[in-house]
Amino acid sequence: MNKKLIPEIIVTRLPVYLRCLQRMLQEGKSVTSSQELGERVGISAAQIRKDLSQFGEFGKQGRGYQIEFLRKQIEEILHIDHEWEIAVVGAGDIGSAVAQYRGFIDRGFKVKMIFDNKPEKINQQIGVFYIQDSANMKEAIREADIKVAMICVPAEAAQEVANQLVAAGVKAILNYAPINISVPKSVRVQYIDPSIHLQNMTYYLE
Repeated sequence: MNKKLIPEIIVTRLPVYLRCLQRMLQEGKSVTSSQELGERVGISAAQIRKDLSQFGEFGKQGRGYQIEFLRKQIEEILHIDHEWEIAVVGAGDIGSAVAQYRGFIDRGFKVKMIFDNKPEKINQQIGVFYIQDSANMKEAIREADIKVAMICVPAEAAQEVANQLVAAGVKAILNYAPINISVPKSVRVQYIDPSIHLQNMTYYLE
């Protein structure tokens, strides 16, 4: 399967399906249908079947999907059937909250280290972590072979942090800074800016 042939919009829906399947398992369900899954996530049954068919055949007509089997298949597709360690850069309000967020643990991710450049924060404890000096970030991340990082610094510092992360071998960046960053094509970037989502919503309000 050539990943480049899979539309990005389909890939972005897979974690939504996965989250719903995990909820169903918690409810004690073992079998579901594209109709039920669609009703829960707000996507048509036909679209769900079309999305999943891009990766193989996971159910049988008239019998639906075995939830645990489908969950494992989607985890493998998303490469979260094993744990990914994360480096967090920036120990401000967002970085501190992210480092202590427990929701990553059962979704394939684990914060491994957190960095900051403010002398008063270095060696301070946040949850189970001690804040490391960002001056040593590149070497520490490279030595730990971490491929995923989160940028939680002010906009004016984000590009320099991104440059260091790329130099350290990071291949996926989740950027909380309210600015677009420039990285090589081999590095994947996702942006989280609540103000943009709010502005998208207010367009529909009178």
